Amino acid sequence: MRFFTKKGKKLAILGCIFCIGSGCSGNLGHGKPGRPEVYKVPQWAKQVVWYQIFPERFRNGDPNNDPKVEDIQGSWPHDASSEWHLSPWTSDWYAPQPWEQDGRGFYYHVQRRRYGGDLQGVLDKLDYLTDLGINAIYFNPLFESPSLHKYDAASYHHIDDNFGPNPEKDKKLVAQEIPYDPNTWRWTTADSLFLRLIKECHSRGIRIIIDGVWNHVGLNFWAFKDLVQNQRASRFRNWFIVKKWDDSKTPENEFEYACWFGFKELPEIREDENGFVDGIREYIYHSVKRWMDPNNDGDPSDGIDGWRLDVAEQVGFVAWRNFREWVRAINPQAYLVGEIWWEKWPRKMFNAAPWLQGDVFDGVMNYRFAWRTTQFFIDRKNKILATEFDSLLAKIRSDYPPQANYVLQNLIDSHDTARLGSMIVNPDQIYGSNNRPQDNPDYDVRKPNAEEIQIQKLIVTFQMTYLGAPMIYYGDEAGMWGAKDPDNRKPMLWPDLKYEDEVSHPLGKKRPRDKNQFDYNLFNYYRKLIRIRRDNLPLMLGTFNTLLTDDRKDLYVFERAYGGKRIIVVLNNSSNSQELVLSLAGSGLWVDLLTGEKHPVRNGKIYLQINRKTAMVLKRK
Repeated sequence: MRFFTKKGKKLAILGCIFCIGSGCSGNLGHGKPGRPEVYKVPQWAKQVVWYQIFPERFRNGDPNNDPKVEDIQGSWPHDASSEWHLSPWTSDWYAPQPWEQDGRGFYYHVQRRRYGGDLQGVLDKLDYLTDLGINAIYFNPLFESPSLHKYDAASYHHIDDNFGPNPEKDKKLVAQEIPYDPNTWRWTTADSLFLRLIKECHSRGIRIIIDGVWNHVGLNFWAFKDLVQNQRASRFRNWFIVKKWDDSKTPENEFEYACWFGFKELPEIREDENGFVDGIREYIYHSVKRWMDPNNDGDPSDGIDGWRLDVAEQVGFVAWRNFREWVRAINPQAYLVGEIWWEKWPRKMFNAAPWLQGDVFDGVMNYRFAWRTTQFFIDRKNKILATEFDSLLAKIRSDYPPQANYVLQNLIDSHDTARLGSMIVNPDQIYGSNNRPQDNPDYDVRKPNAEEIQIQKLIVTFQMTYLGAPMIYYGDEAGMWGAKDPDNRKPMLWPDLKYEDEVSHPLGKKRPRDKNQFDYNLFNYYRKLIRIRRDNLPLMLGTFNTLLTDDRKDLYVFERAYGGKRIIVVLNNSSNSQELVLSLAGSGLWVDLLTGEKHPVRNGKIYLQINRKTAMVLKRK
């Protein structure tokens, strides 16, 4: 998740052991530690190209469900009374709208903005995604929530009503339920539209995973609202970590509770030695089953294909082992990926090995890969050379079981980082507190130029040919750019819409006038690379072997091999054209799959000349 940054330590989840019943039932088990004899991952997860969708910003397919000001109540900055309107999709990002010109600034109003992205918008653009070539989608949270990011759930068993066709009808349906009793749950119009989206994606061979946020809920979460109102008398008092109760005899509100990273909008869920405490454990389980087997017939083909688990290091191992048991009992081929990122922000990333022993997750969001990749291809002061880059990649591979390496989500950017294009514009400022204008006034908000887009192409070539499952953050392929949150969450750039030029700066500084339009050339490059990957099993299932690291020439060459077939990838990270000679057994021709150019083998050697900041993907003809 990590939609905020703040100094200080994360609050620990307290190991309390108080439990209450909730009306839900189920013998869920508590899990036991220990690595299985065979590390098994879903085979399909080795052959996917992921596409991450931030739902509120992908496409407004149905203006009739657009949020209203009352729909943002409960989210920061807790202002549902000031003038508010839906933000224009194609507007200059930093430019204040007329109702935002009140002196409170961009960073106040950007959190109030809603653009109307919804599930119909995703349905409308499935042809686009199919044409791009992706075959797996990771959705940021879809559950009912007042915020733009949806990491502050109001419930886990309903899709946000503004993502569906009839919010008012959905509100009435939900009001008829007893939230803690699954027997009373109804299918809203938003829920039904999501089930239709699953069906449409599956018919196209596209898998779907969604965000599971089990560390915390939001202020609007139905059980937490009951707790706030009823205090000690709430039947849900032990679902959360209450530090201090309100004293009704005083005018002050003394109520205090543990929350993620100290943010009061995110009350933490209680765990004990058995994982999630009784009551909320059952509620989570029934919610999980609802989305994995919607008609409860034992056939999970109509449900989602797995889960991405938010702030996973903040949830205990027992809870995760339980979770894996539940999920795999419903769908043995479900994919589980954890957000395991910072051990000590911003200096040290987790070695995720403890979560990748076959009893917790199948893979993780591979931020270690992203970090080293940006150091090699982008950084200048912090640049690492080819030999060190290769060694660091080998260390990551050796830390994890072999099967896990094939299903790691190899991302470069996400909703929690600057976009790839802006990383390239701002080298050495990838992570930490200097990668957005509000923290660093010198951060360059401009659009990447042609040379910088060429670096993006080089990085994506490596991403699509390396070991693991590549993941694209929505819009990177279209030429979107932006600093870290909130600028990485702009409305998607579509070719059928005309956008205002970006001329504004959040701090009032001068900047270039940037055309904000769909980049067909970049899109076609992504599309070509995705097809190359999916058409060649060595790139999805093959072994990895380094052939050359040349620190002086800034060259990196490796091969992927599977079933007697080989792919050789040549990366020229230098600002100069380079010549190189590779020793290859046999004779014949090797074809560059990117250009179609043929390269003969002469006397066991292949002679190559490669342009600056470009790559070759060679296959024997």
